[in-house]
Amino acid sequence: MTIKRVSVLALACLTLLTTQSQAQGIRLKNSAQPSSIGMPAPNAAPALSGPQPADFIVAVVNSEPITNNEVRARAARALQQLAQQGVRPPPESELIAQVLERMISEKAQVQLAVEQGLKVEDGAVDQAFQTIARQNQLSVAELQRRMEADNVSVKQMREDLRNQILLSRLREREVEPRAKVTELEIDQLLVEQATRQSLAQQEINLAQVLIAVPDEAPADTVANLKALADRVAAQARAGIDFASLARDYSNGTDRARGGEMGLRAAELYPELFVMSVQGVPVNGIAGPIRSGAGFHVLKVIDRQGAKPAAMMVPQSRARHILLRTGPKLNEAAAINLIKGYRQRIVSGAALFADLAKEHSQDGSAKQGGDLGWVNPGQFVPEFEEVMNSLEPGQISEPVVSRFGVHLIQLMERREVPMSQRDQRDLARNALREKKMEEAYVNWSKEVRDRAYVEMREAPL
Repeated sequence: MTIKRVSVLALACLTLLTTQSQAQGIRLKNSAQPSSIGMPAPNAAPALSGPQPADFIVAVVNSEPITNNEVRARAARALQQLAQQGVRPPPESELIAQVLERMISEKAQVQLAVEQGLKVEDGAVDQAFQTIARQNQLSVAELQRRMEADNVSVKQMREDLRNQILLSRLREREVEPRAKVTELEIDQLLVEQATRQSLAQQEINLAQVLIAVPDEAPADTVANLKALADRVAAQARAGIDFASLARDYSNGTDRARGGEMGLRAAELYPELFVMSVQGVPVNGIAGPIRSGAGFHVLKVIDRQGAKPAAMMVPQSRARHILLRTGPKLNEAAAINLIKGYRQRIVSGAALFADLAKEHSQDGSAKQGGDLGWVNPGQFVPEFEEVMNSLEPGQISEPVVSRFGVHLIQLMERREVPMSQRDQRDLARNALREKKMEEAYVNWSKEVRDRAYVEMREAPL
């Protein structure tokens, strides 16, 4: 089964989208944490100020209009989402302008997706709707009733979800090829991480001589104080007792202790100090270095390296039955078959492994659907999110993914030390995520710039 990863793009808080990958199976290559489609909870959106005006066209994107009421509805949902996040919204006029620009960009992207023949099946929308219900601890029926009571259109929400999924697939197709990560970049990141981890695990004892610099001191005063600090550092390097120098010259509160600040975790010292003494041996001198307080001359009294803690990774072991959809088996029929398999397993009439061997259309069928131990992010989001919600032994309802319809059973969970390969995969994902964010910004601008946009009346 081919492995391919998924990545989350940096998107505005007005919509929460996920990228989804194209793969030959349910696995993703070197994936980061799974992501899910998110929508505001189904509460009534805060109303924008002023009466509801008659509808009119505010912009045209490649011959398709955006209306004033569409902008206002989107802005209301944005206000609701910001309120739920505890974020203070911008002024209404600024929010409206941001929403309109976001809608123009999205409409241009949707048009591009349609041109490329991308489609979103009803089952994928159903799965996203189920995700929202689960995130709000509601059944799908309860979610729909809540929305209707709050005058939130279920039809419009499903259409929004369809567009979100469509855009996420387009963005992956268009953006992911721009985010290539080299082995050299991975090596460099791992070295940086190891250095930071090593420093964080150290305990060091530093002593200082602080030559304080008054706020807004004139340049000649600063120069004189710097010269004094240089002389102190020179004497310390020449072997003069550091504690005596601290008592004679330091303005620090630790001068009575000979400037000694005590053995503590490196992370409890100012980062400036830690970086300045990196590579300095015990009894070595660093500085003078400048901080907001003045000039510091530092001595490394002691350094103790803590034993590195093993990096642990949670793993899951699951099995599944996959029915691939197509001309011979549509999605609705596949869901009904999966429901039948589930009922037989739950009732004890059949074993999961036996049904997987007989019916699953995945490479794991010979193993009774057993997918083995996997790290977080190795499955596509729509599969992994459901798997993560299960308790060991629990069987899911039918799960729709881009590969078909699944029945999932979580078998076990455990934590294991992270292998060197896992660490490289994690570094690769972090680098790709950063590049994906940067690439998305550039790609989105390119799509927007290529579109014909005619601004009509300003939104009210």
